[in-house]
Amino acid sequence: MHNFTLEQASTVEATAGSKGRFIAGGTTLVDLMKLGVEQPPALVDITALPLDQVEVLPNGGVRIGAMVRNSDLANHPVVLKNYAVLSQALLSGASPQLRNMATTGGNLLQRTRCPYFRDPTSGGCNKRNPGTGCAAMEGHHRMMAILGTSDSCIATHPSDMCVAMTALEAVIHVQGAKGKREIAIGEFYKLPGETPHIENVLEPGDLITHVELPPSKNTKQV
Repeated sequence: MHNFTLEQASTVEATAGSKGRFIAGGTTLVDLMKLGVEQPPALVDITALPLDQVEVLPNGGVRIGAMVRNSDLANHPVVLKNYAVLSQALLSGASPQLRNMATTGGNLLQRTRCPYFRDPTSGGCNKRNPGTGCAAMEGHHRMMAILGTSDSCIATHPSDMCVAMTALEAVIHVQGAKGKREIAIGEFYKLPGETPHIENVLEPGDLITHVELPPSKNTKQV
């Protein structure tokens, strides 16, 4: 693992335009750093930010802070009652230990588990190193994508949570150098096209602060 600097964010506002990579649970980023896939020169620890609550909104929907742990979200009574598909998706992924560490924001930003992406010595990977090709196309591709692919990449997104969030029409709230904005999850991710290394619409320094779910048909029963 390469050397890097580490700083701790004190407020959400202070993160705007940050040049470091945000880290919370670290269940994806740290692994990729160890593998040499990610080599950020600076990390910004956001674990002290007040983004770890699940709140019921006046309209009956739910606001999920980016720092809410996957295990807490999966077992939250409102989620269990009104958004069971989200709870089931979270509980179907990873291990209890990982769910205790992984966060909502980090889950949204998981990177593919394609073996060619995760092994810098395995051959070409346009997602890891643009312009080097896609070794998966002629190699081991049994678990690769069928839909939404391109001539440059056939990798899949690994998050079960994101499938449920998409079905629930979640809205992702972001704060960055340009201020606050809302992004429908259906517009958040980018298809690979010729630039599979660009996976979403976030800009440098953008921080996911929370996710909102619209009211469920079960809301009045809570």
